[in-house]
Amino acid sequence: MKEPSYPTTTGRAVQFESFGGPDALSVREVPVPQAGPGQIRVRVTAAGLNPMDWFMTSDAETAARFGLSLPCGFGTDYAGVVDQVGEGVSKFVVGGRVFGGALSRAVADYIIVDEVGTIVAGGEAHRTPDGVDDRTAATLTIAGRTASAALAVVKPGPGDTVLVGGAGGGVGVFAVQLARLAGARVIGTGSAASADALRALGAEPVAYGDGLVDRVRALAPAGVTAAMDLHGTDTAQAARKLGVPDERITTIAAQIDGITSANGANAASGALEEIAGLVAMGRIRVPIAATFPVEQIRAAVNLQAARHVHGKVVIAL
Repeated sequence: MKEPSYPTTTGRAVQFESFGGPDALSVREVPVPQAGPGQIRVRVTAAGLNPMDWFMTSDAETAARFGLSLPCGFGTDYAGVVDQVGEGVSKFVVGGRVFGGALSRAVADYIIVDEVGTIVAGGEAHRTPDGVDDRTAATLTIAGRTASAALAVVKPGPGDTVLVGGAGGGVGVFAVQLARLAGARVIGTGSAASADALRALGAEPVAYGDGLVDRVRALAPAGVTAAMDLHGTDTAQAARKLGVPDERITTIAAQIDGITSANGANAASGALEEIAGLVAMGRIRVPIAATFPVEQIRAAVNLQAARHVHGKVVIAL
């Protein structure tokens, strides 16, 4: 006789009981949430990690700046399948594949997302295009939007030579390819070990560190016309020395007087859907550096936080 099936009542979620580094993360059994009016419940299958995940939960003061309090979840980018639809929802149906962002709560078996929300307020969901697997979809939201915002500042196009600092990182892999699709030549900074990975994205590699200005001049004697610093300030400062005007330089991880910083929250409407479409068409490739089971969340965060990984780190659920 077949045993009767019962609805799942608990699921796993990565949580902090105290803010801090990866050692403060734990996998907990928690009640499965229920979708209310205007909400959907997503059975998460993959969650992509970003530097902001561990930065904003590094201590209580920083967490408070992002509106986070204990107990607190972890991770923002997710992909999965809609498994419950609340009253009044019209955009999504049970069984539909979705991806998006839910601030500091994405690494969980189940999350609740507003049908019409934002990453910070209620979470957001987008239909996952055919041809984009969940692991890839789970890497798109934060990095894709941030790269799109950076490009909107510097506006690369044919005839431009763009210097990209941190070109092999999570945002860099999108920024390099989007700049190349816009017709620009791209020079990307990285370690010697990242050279082949940068070439695969379409960038000409150059080693970061002391002497960067001279190395870029040797590689591009006609000059550099725009720059995106996706790591700190070194690339932006080098771009100034190379004669790039401030209005064609941007940063994402630091503030420099006179230079406009880029924030994914300010990306143009539809930017994320455009990037997902380019991935589906094979025009943007998303390198997945490593995939970890959720039980190994601490090891995954340590790898991602070291900032030497080439591509994205994904949690499988």
